[in-house]
Amino acid sequence: MASQQLQTVIDALRAQPREDDLAVRRSSMEALASTAPFPAGATATPVEAGGVPCEWVEMPDADPTRVVLYLHGGGYTTGSLNTHRRFVALLSERTGARVLNVDYRLAPEHPFPAAVEDALDAYRWLIADDGGSVEPAHVVLAGDSAGGGLAAAALIALRDGVEPNPAGGALISPWTDLGLSGASMDSRAALDPMCSRETLSVHAEHYLGATEATDPLASPVYADLTGLPPLLIHVGDHETLLDDSVRLAERALAAGVDVTIDAVPEMIHVWHIFTGLVPESEIALDELSAWIKKHLD
Repeated sequence: MASQQLQTVIDALRAQPREDDLAVRRSSMEALASTAPFPAGATATPVEAGGVPCEWVEMPDADPTRVVLYLHGGGYTTGSLNTHRRFVALLSERTGARVLNVDYRLAPEHPFPAAVEDALDAYRWLIADDGGSVEPAHVVLAGDSAGGGLAAAALIALRDGVEPNPAGGALISPWTDLGLSGASMDSRAALDPMCSRETLSVHAEHYLGATEATDPLASPVYADLTGLPPLLIHVGDHETLLDDSVRLAERALAAGVDVTIDAVPEMIHVWHIFTGLVPESEIALDELSAWIKKHLD
């Protein structure tokens, strides 16, 4: 049974009014993030990574040779370095690695494929001798929600390019089907306090522009996943996006990819973000971090 702490969070999420104005949604997300305390000892250092605004977020004992390249969630239209800074600092603390927090361009101002291009440019800078100088085998791509889908898209593009693959991809509640065709979009609609077909369709329209929802770099669930590095997928059983993870894992497994999926009963979208408030979030972040640390080594 879910904890009372998680139920309190769910009740608070359900009580929030829907906001259609994008500027208000962005400012509200920033304001909420500003109330979360930054972990003691953590630092955030701005850096231009291949022309993409980023920052190094790390704890004092982080290994500079191990890196998590992190892509934030927000439906491709909201989110920033600020909104996920606390979370990636916690990730650095648990993995013992530095985190490159990536401020990729947002839609509708910058529709697909801008976000993919920025993720790739940041990775190329990270492994370049005149950039981050980090070995690809010591890099894991990670992200939540849209950022999880973006991480998967970047892995697909890297497989088809000339750069070496990173060590793996860690995806939290990834949005992998912008066509919203998963059965869980309806079967979990009454359970999910965060994501609905109505709200996600607006994000998808902003991001896709004239691109078809089945483009594999916009919706990785439609891609050939052969040759991808190991994947970890965390998803909650109460998410409308549950099938985005399940179908991606099934396709990855059929393609011979080393994939681990953990569909956790009663959990909601990106529940990891509530670390410090919800006991289930602590467990999930610890498990995610253990997998990342193993693959970075």
